[in-house]
Amino acid sequence: MSKDECLFCGYEKFDLVAENEHTYAILDKYPDTELHTLIITKKHYDEAFDLPSAEIVSIFELAKKCHDDILKQEKTVRGFNFKTNAGREAGQKICHVHFHLIPRREGNDL
Repeated sequence: MSKDECLFCGYEKFDLVAENEHTYAILDKYPDTELHTLIITKKHYDEAFDLPSAEIVSIFELAKKCHDDILKQEKTVRGFNFKTNAGREAGQKICHVHFHLIPRREGNDL
């Protein structure tokens, strides 16, 4: 897949919530809950199991920063889902590694 064909390649086109060397974060266009954030690798990898160690660490570091920022911003958040889908059969719709950081509040349905 070329950079022009991949929705998540070319992160400069997005309104970033945060970024670091290897990853960036944006708000999900179709959020499960308010402040649902996507943590996405800057370099294209099809799925999480393709990632080298540096990108894995980078994803978790940026997720931690976004987690902390959300908790400062929104006092009703009581928990988080942090997940990825690997492969179309697992529900992956965009074949570029991305993790969902989904804030959960009391009464949110899973």
